[in-house]
This record gives sequence, structure tokens and C-alpha cells, in this order.
Amino acid sequence: MLELVLDDGTFSSWDVAPVQTRTSPAYAAELVRAAERSGADEAVVTGEGRLRGRRVAVVAGEFSFLAGSIGVAAADRLVAAVERATAEGLPLLAAPSSGGTRMQEGTIAFLTMVKISAAVAAHKAAGLAYLAYLRHPTTGGVFASWGSQAHVTVAEPGALVGFLGPRVYEALYGQPFPEGVQTAENLHAHGLVDAVVAPERVADVADRALGILLAGRPDEPPVLAEGDAVPADRAHELPDVPAWDSVLTSRRRERPGIRRLLRYAARDVVPLNGTGAGESDPGLLLALARLGGTGCVLLGQDRRGQTPDAPLGPAALRAARRGMALAGQLDLPLVTVIDTPGAALSVEAEEGGLAGEIARCLADLVTLRAPVVSVLLGQGTGGGALALVPADRVVAAQHAWLSPLPPEGASAIVHRDVAHAPEMAASQGVRSLDLVRDGVVDVVVPERPDAAVEPEDFCRRLGRVVEAEIDRLVRQPADERLAARHERYRRLGHAG
Repeated sequence: MLELVLDDGTFSSWDVAPVQTRTSPAYAAELVRAAERSGADEAVVTGEGRLRGRRVAVVAGEFSFLAGSIGVAAADRLVAAVERATAEGLPLLAAPSSGGTRMQEGTIAFLTMVKISAAVAAHKAAGLAYLAYLRHPTTGGVFASWGSQAHVTVAEPGALVGFLGPRVYEALYGQPFPEGVQTAENLHAHGLVDAVVAPERVADVADRALGILLAGRPDEPPVLAEGDAVPADRAHELPDVPAWDSVLTSRRRERPGIRRLLRYAARDVVPLNGTGAGESDPGLLLALARLGGTGCVLLGQDRRGQTPDAPLGPAALRAARRGMALAGQLDLPLVTVIDTPGAALSVEAEEGGLAGEIARCLADLVTLRAPVVSVLLGQGTGGGALALVPADRVVAAQHAWLSPLPPEGASAIVHRDVAHAPEMAASQGVRSLDLVRDGVVDVVVPERPDAAVEPEDFCRRLGRVVEAEIDRLVRQPADERLAARHERYRRLGHAG
């Protein structure tokens, strides 16, 4: 596996001879036979190398040595490598392949998963990247520790990945484990891994991810073209378009969404998938991206993934919170993109904790130490939109809007019909010009006259503006930035 990922001839081992602390004569003989058959001295290999010229640390399972099982010596080797990577400030690439805990060493081997998990957690707490490639098979305590803690997790096609091995399940319960559950593809469908990637493509994915995570900041701030952005103090220069016209414009099917924004405005993109905890919602897109020279975490509502049959649900907000946590762990700017006709109104959404997830998103965003830019791209309806609003800087497309309900819903409450929707849109102050006046929006990106008729130009323009806002924020001290964010929302309603 290492030869597929690392540059030729760059691998240098960190391994020292293992010290076996608990061996019987029979187990000692088994270790000797395992070494002879596999050509390895333990079930893990550690070291460093170059990935496209970039220095990285690596830890990999050696399945041919006692099915890649982890005992005390293997755990000690893993922990030493992770701690060395942390001390030297290196990104860590993991490629587990294992049947789990080494049964010959019993409970004490089982408990080594605690110190492995602790070492990985400390590596991440230091703001260092951790990427994992789950190989066939990855099961048991390995999957439940260093196999499930990465910032980005991809898996080998067709790989058996699961907690309880199918042979153990059948022995314990007298029936086979259901087919197709413990596969890389099924885990991807359930938001547990970010992608299913063939071994020969792993280096490309890892290189692209690290290129984003380690991008740093350009020496010179980005340059905006004339007319890219209209700041709040010049908002009066924008056409005074009725709010209802903007609402209708934002609903055009041809209007560009987050996918086209990424296509035209981002240099590199690594899509992420789901919550990492068994849920995925097509209405929320999560990715690592590079805007200009700056890496960021980008999350946003995908207009293509939200349908009347599958509106934005609580799982989408849990995926969004995964992105917020990633930004905080890696000290990366966070960009949120709002474009939703509203969150789900259903039994499933209520029982799935939609209201609580909105609240937790708000709390996460207002306290996040990383820079945050929020983009109002299209429709901004209800709590689903509100959950992604709090930010240091808010950028709005000219015809984007934000409202507690769609204007038709507000009309139904106030007038008991939907005919007054245009009047409600005007009176509630939902359009970008009104949001600038009220201190919600900082800068407006013009549409000429509508993003739907100039999607590429509009997305590139918006991308440049977001890049400039990120650059402004990363140059500001974190404590100062966070204090200003709190004050921004404390004074809301008292602007103008």
C-alpha cells in the first residue's frame, strides 16, 4: 500500500524491534511463524515519506501478520508513531487492515485501543491533519479506534468494514450476518466514509486534501475586479428591486447553486460525506475546498438535493456541524452557503431533533474560533437557513433573501391566505438591500441582471468576494474576531 501512496524511494521506517510483554511458549512460536510467513515483525508498519514532495507520517496495518491484529507491541508502535508525527508537526496518513484485537493477548490488548485513540486525539487537537484509508478488511477494535477518527476517511472498493466480524457473529448467533451491510459502499451510503476509492487513486485524493488543509495564506490579498462587490455603505447604488421579484428570481430552476459555485470558483475540492455517525442528507453539501490560495471548509445547502419528498432534515444539520468541528480542529476558515426553501416539516424531523440541531448549529457558529463567512446564495427560509447564518462576515447575492417563513407562509399567518405574499415579503425586510440596512449583510454581489443568465460569471465574482472576505478575517487576531462576532449579534435590531 505504501508504494502506491508515497513518492518512489522516500519511505523511511520508524519501527524498532517489538517487545512482546505477554507470551506463552505456544504464542511465542506463533509469533515466529507469523514473521516468517509475512516477512514483517508485527501487524503494523510505521514511518515517514514524501507524498508529491510533501513530508508525511504513515501508519499501516499488515494483515499477513496474524490478520493485522493489535496487541500490546503493535499498539506501542502505533502510539509512538502518532506521537512522533504530532511532535514533528506532520500530517498523518493511516491505512488500517485488521481483524481487530489480538485474542492471544486478551483483555489487555483490547484496552490498548484507549491509548491509540488518545494519541490520535492529541494529534488532531494539535491542529494536524489525519487521513485514513480503510482497507479490506478493517474490523473490530481497529475500526473502533484509529480507523474511525480521521478528518477525511475513504475506503477500498468492496472492503469488509465493520465492528463485529461476520464469522464471530455467525458463531455467536447461529446465523450469517446480513449481506451487504459491512461493505465500504454501504458505509458510504450511510455517511460513515467520505468516498470509496481504488488503491491507485488514494495518492491523488490525499494530495488534494493535504493541498487544501495545508494551503496557508497568500502573501498578497486577493484583488477584486471592478463591480464584484457592493459594500454596505454603497448599497444605495444597487437597483431598488421589489422583494417579491427577488423571491421569484431566487426560485428559478436555472439559478446556480453550491455545486456550480464550487465548479467555477474553487481551485481544488474534496467532497466529504455525511455526519460520520451513520447519517447522510443530499440537501447538504460538505467539502474541503481551496478558494484562490486559501483552504477552507465549505458547507452549504444543495438546491439540487432538496425536493418536496426529501426536504432538508436534521441529518443535514448534523453534517453541517461536522464541518464546523473540522474547521475548528484544523483552524481553517469556514464558509457556509444558504440556499433552502425550508427545513423538513414532518414527524421524522421532529423526532430526529431538528429544533435542537438548529440550536446547536447556532451555538457552534457563534463560538467557533475559526473565521466564518456566510453566503446568502438564494432562498433563505426558516430555521434551516438560520442555522448557517451566524458569521464574522455575511455576503449576499443581490436576489438572495432571508425570512422566518416563505412569504406565502407569512401571508397565511397574517392574512389567512397566500395572496398577500408580495406584500409580506416587502414588509418583513427579507431582501438583500433590507438586510444590509439592518446590519445582517455586509456586502452584496450584483447579479447582471440575474445569476441564472450569467451563472459562470456570477459564481466567479462571488468566489472572488468570498476569498477577499476570508483573507480579511484570517489577518485579524482570533480573540478580536470572536469578540466582534458576538457584538455583531448583540446589537442586531439596533442598526441604522
